[in-house]
Amino acid sequence: MYVGTLSFDLLLGDVRSLKQKRSVVRPIVAELQRKHAVSVAEVGEQDLLRRARLGLAVVSGDAAHAVDVLDHCERLVAARPEVELLSVRRRFHGEDDD
Repeated sequence: MYVGTLSFDLLLGDVRSLKQKRSVVRPIVAELQRKHAVSVAEVGEQDLLRRARLGLAVVSGDAAHAVDVLDHCERLVAARPEVELLSVRRRFHGEDDD
């Protein structure tokens, strides 16, 4: 079993309320879940209007597949015009990890 995670630090565009922030973040979360069958949630910066931290995880029996899914998810978020991707942290855990 292989587990891959991504942590996205996002800067949001012209957001002036938490409601507007949700209207930017929710579609990104939904698209990641729908297209790639990953677990994803807003995991930090909930009280800041123009920042968001998303956490994403994928589990696979094949290491190459897990890496491919993480790559696709990272490209999807980076391509969103309404957010600026400030940083991405990637972790990968394989069967041999203790």
